[in-house]
Order: sequence, then C-alpha cells, then structure tokens
Amino acid sequence: MDELTKLITKYPTLAVCRADIEKAYEAIRASYEKGGKLLACGNGGSGADSEHIVGELMKEFIIKRPVSRKLKEALAAFGEEGKMLGEHLQGALPAITLTSNISLSTAYSNDAKPELVFAQQVMGYGNPGDVLLGISTSGNSKNVIYAVETAKAKGLVTIGLTGETGGRLKELCDICICAPSKVTYEIQEYHLPIYHALCIMIEEVFFGGVCSGN
Repeated sequence: MDELTKLITKYPTLAVCRADIEKAYEAIRASYEKGGKLLACGNGGSGADSEHIVGELMKEFIIKRPVSRKLKEALAAFGEEGKMLGEHLQGALPAITLTSNISLSTAYSNDAKPELVFAQQVMGYGNPGDVLLGISTSGNSKNVIYAVETAKAKGLVTIGLTGETGGRLKELCDICICAPSKVTYEIQEYHLPIYHALCIMIEEVFFGGVCSGN
C-alpha cells in the first residue's frame, strides 16, 4: 500500500477515506483476478473522470505493459504487421465507461427513459463479479443511482465516489469513498488523486515492472 501512503502524505485530509480506498482497491483487484471488468459512470466532470479512469486502465499508465511472448509469436504470423503489433500493443485491464456511447445514449433517451441510460448499459455489459464505479459529487445523481441499483440486482460489486455527505450512494454502494468536502469543484479535485492512486495500485499488481511515465 505504498501508493496509498503517498496519497495520504500528499493530501492529509484524505486520511478519512483511507479504509474505503483500500476496500475499493481490493474489490477491483479481486474482480480482475477472476476475469471481471470495471464499468464506470458519472455526469459532467464526473463523466470525464470515468473516461479518464478507463484510459488509465486500458493502456500503460506508469508501468510498461508489453504483451506476452505467446501473443507476440501468434502475431508474428502476420509478418511485419504482426511484428509491429507485438511491439506496440499494450497489456490492458478491461474497463468500460458508460458515458461515451452517443448513439446508444441518444436512442435510449429518445425511445425509453433518459435517466436509465447507465442502468441499461449495466444490463448489457455487467456480469456477476464485475465492478461498477459510480461517480457523483452529490451522491444523488439519479442515473448513477439507477445504475447502482441495477448492478446490485445483477450481482456486481458497487463502489461510489462522492462527496462528504455521500448522498444515496453511501447507503446503496458496497463501498463508498466520500471525499471530505461539500463543494463540487473541491470534491472533483479530490477525486482525481484518489482514482489515480487506485489505478496505480491495480497496475502494479497486474503488471509490475519499470516506471515509464504517462
């Protein structure tokens, strides 16, 4: 947990979140160890954060992620193109943001109930043992709440990332990380180092190796 210690040293006010950050890390790690995936959702800046998290998990973050020798050998069957693929593809931790599918989102919003757009994607992507990370500074965003309820019904582990009061997410989620502020932009400023720490800890478990920067 060196990264978690670094986080608290740099942001002492996040000490109140330490236990829940550790629980979130353990839940995400356990899911990946069993072949699961992470789903993430939020609105506005929290939606951007969900995309940011997916970006850190699906490609190299601070550690090199070369593909396996076995995959390189399989790709080599495609000649120079295969060699190029083997050299440049990177190990990935499966993660999906529920904020980016514009065609699905707009179609569902038009044809059904707009506030269920994240829940519908949990229906399609989510399997028992996967993790849903719902981000809401208030903890009360309806579309995030509906996604969490759907995830719990389907057997996913649910993690909330929210503000000091926690809102409904604190009641609903298996784990809820409540950033110690009631001011929206301050909550968002805390969320970034929290999820960066989580991504670093997860990457270290599955890839290890030499620090490469981002």
